[in-house]
Amino acid sequence: MEFPDLTGQVAVITGASRGIGKNIALRLARAGADIVVAAKSERSRESLPGSIHETVAEVEALGRRALAVRTNVRDAEQLENMVASALKEFGRIDILINNAGALHWRPIVDTPPKRYDLMMEVNARAAFVASHFVLPHMLERGSGVLIQMSPPIDLRMLPGKTGYCMSKFGMSLLAMGMGAEVRGTDIKSCALWPATAIESQATINHKLGGPEHWRKADILADAVGAILSADAKQVNGKCLVDEDVLQLMGVTDFEQYNCVEGGKPMRIVGDGGGDASLWQS
Repeated sequence: MEFPDLTGQVAVITGASRGIGKNIALRLARAGADIVVAAKSERSRESLPGSIHETVAEVEALGRRALAVRTNVRDAEQLENMVASALKEFGRIDILINNAGALHWRPIVDTPPKRYDLMMEVNARAAFVASHFVLPHMLERGSGVLIQMSPPIDLRMLPGKTGYCMSKFGMSLLAMGMGAEVRGTDIKSCALWPATAIESQATINHKLGGPEHWRKADILADAVGAILSADAKQVNGKCLVDEDVLQLMGVTDFEQYNCVEGGKPMRIVGDGGGDASLWQS
């Protein structure tokens, strides 16, 4: 897939110290974007390898500018500072990707209130607050892209992970509601979610299968590129699945994204459905 030229654009990505967020950050940097790396980790640890400073160094090695902003997304003031720091350093924000996430796939009886609160704050609330602070700048400039890393609202996902789905569906509702509020502008608001499990510290630490069950995060980075290439009316307010978006861009070989040749990636979104069938409407 041909990735769009992002020269001169600035992307703010939460949770970009490792995993999916870092992969997307480096892919956007290779396409010419400058990157704001927003996450909590300032030092790499064995259980959580990677840091904001390591990601910045890798972006800079690609010839792009980067800014590390230590951000606890549960803190509204830190999210406001993240946006202010990006505007002070670069003067613009073209892309916001709310990627930071908290995962706890357990039934209600096995989800303590503290764990529920963590998911709601890191997922739904943080995405809302970050979007709240970025959106006025995009409205003033008349363009921008806001992507929530959250799934289609598929109620089949609920059993066994109700608390988690409540927090992630909140992000999807944000994408849909914001899409309605910016309709008629060149701003795009949408959600993006993988059809299968992705190799990340979340899948590793939570023991969600093994490499044969995962795809590389490259598939999500490419799907972000597809969204950036689209017209606002094609993606705005939609909850998109990576496979469907990429198919619309002519990508049919998904085995290239497998972590293991001949692997059987574990599906996490029903039958791969989403709103992508409406993408061309």
